[in-house]
Amino acid sequence: MKYLTTYTFLLVSFCIFSQEKQYTSSIDVNYFKGNIALHNNDILHLIKGHPEGVILSYNKKTFGNKAWEQRYNYPDYGFSFIYQNLKNDVLGNNYSVYAHYNFYFLKRNLIFRIGQGLALTTNPYDKETNYRNNAFGSKIMSSTYLMFNYKKERIFDQFGLQAGFSMIHYSNANVKAPNTSINSITFNIGVNYNLDVEDSEYIKPDSSEIKKRFTEPIKYNFVFRSGINESDVVGSGQFPFYIVSAYADKRINQKSALQFGTDVFFSNFLKEYIYYRSVAFPEEPTTGNEDYKRVGLFVGHELFVNRISLVTQLGYYVYYPFDFEGRTYIRVGLKRYFGNKWFGALTLKAHAAKAEAVEFGIGVRL
Repeated sequence: MKYLTTYTFLLVSFCIFSQEKQYTSSIDVNYFKGNIALHNNDILHLIKGHPEGVILSYNKKTFGNKAWEQRYNYPDYGFSFIYQNLKNDVLGNNYSVYAHYNFYFLKRNLIFRIGQGLALTTNPYDKETNYRNNAFGSKIMSSTYLMFNYKKERIFDQFGLQAGFSMIHYSNANVKAPNTSINSITFNIGVNYNLDVEDSEYIKPDSSEIKKRFTEPIKYNFVFRSGINESDVVGSGQFPFYIVSAYADKRINQKSALQFGTDVFFSNFLKEYIYYRSVAFPEEPTTGNEDYKRVGLFVGHELFVNRISLVTQLGYYVYYPFDFEGRTYIRVGLKRYFGNKWFGALTLKAHAAKAEAVEFGIGVRL
């Protein structure tokens, strides 16, 4: 339910945007086929055929009615649905829904799409009936997809064509073990259709506004994050975690801010894992009395797009009493601002390519 609640507020944000006037819409349908990337030797037995499927998308075009639309070269936003046959009875089929943005380059012929959403798998891990599926430990997962396409609109009246590459990622971020995840690298080809006979005119940026230097004082952020996760030991149990973060950020322009701060981690799964290692591996130096708490320092970047922003952070544990997946960590995710101060956050914390947790947070920027 935490997955559904958090994604709901992101999807509602897009719904609110779509009620505004002076926008036009399009749809596109893409067939894709490709390969599962071997990012971990543990999934070698799951790579058999060439996964294929369909991407259905609805896009709301922007024409510069707001400053952020002009700033990002008039992007689209909308929703996508993906059906994917993974060509393996162990993995089953996946159905997923996303909120996405389309960004345009090269005279609007090159499109970059990023979508974030939820996926449903038909055949998750089961210790008795499907023990070979070590990729999907739960029926509901998070999913991200990227699309790089050459796109040409209105070739035949309101119909156009597009083709390129897409990457689709599925993972539950260790909400439940096992979770080695799956990445599909695919080629897609499709048709797009504009629902309006003509597009609106693009509103050009005010040259005087462009020349103005953007300034903002240093802001101080306080965030509380939580969720549940499990260690890689299958059946070890799901436990809640709590993270308290404080950091300062400085806007360097209208799009970006740099961050520096600290995290304090209270990870109960790690407490259970420390006890497990002390009992199951008596030859190791683990006593079971090691502290499960960790403290990290991080630097980060925030990319502002309307009321939604993309956060990336790189951290280093300065208090690290128990060795678990290394001393560095990364955090990536989305923030949604409600007013000028309060925000909700959905982020992924990982050690290199190894996910530790999906974090649901609420914070304030003062």
